[in-house]
Amino acid sequence: MRLQELPVRRDARGNLVPLEPESALPFAIARVCYLYGMDADARRGRHAHRTTTQFAICVAGGCTFHVDDGGGPTTIRLDRPDRGLLLPPGLWREMSDFTPGCVVMLLADRRYDEDDYITDYAEFLGAAAARAA
Repeated sequence: MRLQELPVRRDARGNLVPLEPESALPFAIARVCYLYGMDADARRGRHAHRTTTQFAICVAGGCTFHVDDGGGPTTIRLDRPDRGLLLPPGLWREMSDFTPGCVVMLLADRRYDEDDYITDYAEFLGAAAARAA
């Protein structure tokens, strides 16, 4: 997991953030989805991926990511459209504290596969312990 600054092209018309594989992103994009319309007290995510790498960007507003590799949670605030969070496989993630109008865009290196998701936290901790052994 790492925070990553994104390239911004600025001119009098506004700002452009290009998301190109091998320059801004460490993978080719296979899927894009975005979340919006969340209440401030909503909780999203609450899962880990077995094989999928994701890159999260709050393109509008902000939210808090709670990320856990099995060794304890880390909290990261995303609230700039020119900074993203790289989420490799094997990380539990949960999002909270959404600002009004928040839009979270998620880019993934794989297409959707229900079997790639770990949605039970105890199962996730067991898988994380097995990886660490």
